[in-house]
Amino acid sequence: MAAAAAAAAAGRLLRGAARGPPALALAAAAAAGRRALGSAPPGAAAGRGVRRAALAAAGALGGLGLGLGLGLGLGLGLWRWQQAAMAASEGDEDEEELRQRFMAPPVSGLRELRRRRRELRSRMELLIMETQAEVCRALAALDPGAAFAVDTWERKEGGGGVSCVLQDGEVFEKAGVNVSVVFGLLSEEAARQMRSRGKSLKAKDGKLPFCAMGVSSVIHPKNPHIPTMHFNYRYFEIEEADGTKQWWFGGGTDLTPTYLNEEDAVHFHKTLKEACDKHDLKLYPKYKKWCDDYFYIKHRGERRGIGGIFFDDVDSPSKEEVFQFVKSCAKAVVPCYIPIVKRHCHDSFTPEEKLWQQLRRGRYVEFNLVYDRGTKFGLLTPGSRIESILMSLPLTARWEYMHTPPENSKEAEILEVLRNPKDWVH
Repeated sequence: MAAAAAAAAAGRLLRGAARGPPALALAAAAAAGRRALGSAPPGAAAGRGVRRAALAAAGALGGLGLGLGLGLGLGLGLWRWQQAAMAASEGDEDEEELRQRFMAPPVSGLRELRRRRRELRSRMELLIMETQAEVCRALAALDPGAAFAVDTWERKEGGGGVSCVLQDGEVFEKAGVNVSVVFGLLSEEAARQMRSRGKSLKAKDGKLPFCAMGVSSVIHPKNPHIPTMHFNYRYFEIEEADGTKQWWFGGGTDLTPTYLNEEDAVHFHKTLKEACDKHDLKLYPKYKKWCDDYFYIKHRGERRGIGGIFFDDVDSPSKEEVFQFVKSCAKAVVPCYIPIVKRHCHDSFTPEEKLWQQLRRGRYVEFNLVYDRGTKFGLLTPGSRIESILMSLPLTARWEYMHTPPENSKEAEILEVLRNPKDWVH
């Protein structure tokens, strides 16, 4: 309605100006354009209707200019003004979309992602940005007294990221959700790590151009009856010496409880299984076992947690099919975890239970610093942001010499599951 009124006003103003000198006509057109672009409420994005009003004003001035014999020069000026009006409108729409969809502007820029919207790299970047926002907002809703610090950063070698971290809340001691989109030349150390996994990477003059992007999160609650949760979904692309590109996806979601709650374990695994089953019934059992094997702390003889799903180097059946699978898994993060947090956020706990949580966190740190591929790759990549890489570590942890829990205790119960993984969905 406001846009239509602005357009009508523009027409009346221009018709009146047509009876005056050319300078008055130009001033009237400018005023009409300002009214059209300003017809949206304060703080709101200019919509299509406003843009039509602006274009109507420009069109009316174009007709008037012909009548006055102002010629091509005026027409060119009008075209430039019209383009500026459209750019202003699109800029407002961009800002509104950024506020609604993301925690911060995408690394590659929203307009660039729109321009390349059919390319998988752009779609993946939008997915990880949206996942970051969905998870942060779901966590913030459960811990209203705390807020995420949003930190955007750039990597001088290429790319950057957005780190969102909440610390010392009532529910969450530390919750981090990071997005990174980096590119450049792969370091020799990182290339060596990939070749050790069977990748045949043919460098040109020792150089391997790459692009890597992903969303990664670790959530450490205060209450020992709320499990720690981790997820990561990523895409990697490398250009070899002959110009061919290798690509693959990786990721997963896993749960690390301090105390075993079978209802939580079943809910978590069933939610992930449903996401996998949409694509292939073989995926959940395959990636569940992979998760149990990957998060094995060899020097302790136990898993980090009760698992979930994990996969890496997945490059079949097709890029589109794997992307859709990754998307389903990312969309399952909030429903697999948030109900568990809600169920236990008001549970009481003892100092002894808090102590056991600190000891289990020590195991979490050991795995991340000794075995985790993502941590290793980040530390081996020049220009990496160390604060974001080590965001996964808890604020507090504990190591005690030769600590052994009593037999038949709740602490011994979780250790048994960590040493002998269970099937939670059959």
